Amino acid sequence: MTDTADTKTATAAANVQTISALPAEETERLGIEIVAALKTVFDPEIPADIYELGLIYKVDIKDDRAVDIEMTLTTPNCPAAAELPTMVENAVASVAGIGIVNVSIVWEPAWTPERMSDEARLVLNMW
Repeated sequence: MTDTADTKTATAAANVQTISALPAEETERLGIEIVAALKTVFDPEIPADIYELGLIYKVDIKDDRAVDIEMTLTTPNCPAAAELPTMVENAVASVAGIGIVNVSIVWEPAWTPERMSDEARLVLNMW
């Protein structure tokens, strides 16, 4: 990653919630690596990763290193609805030091294109 990408990932990782007695340095590392893992997951129909699309609503790292993730889909009828949560679970579980990963699909608040990052808007040409 470039310095700019490292900074962006570190900034994004600051959005990861931690309710943890783990050392701050460890939760920061885990947060950065979890965001990087989430950025490897793409909706098969959209050429942008799910993190930049704004589909990840909450990442919660617990004391036992379990991770709870709340995410949504662009639509309840999303053809990838069956596979995306498993892809997210597998990506986050691959981070060193992570315990059990629980992924929940939520529908409130509903996803809208306003949740996309500038990076996703650029990729999708949605300005």
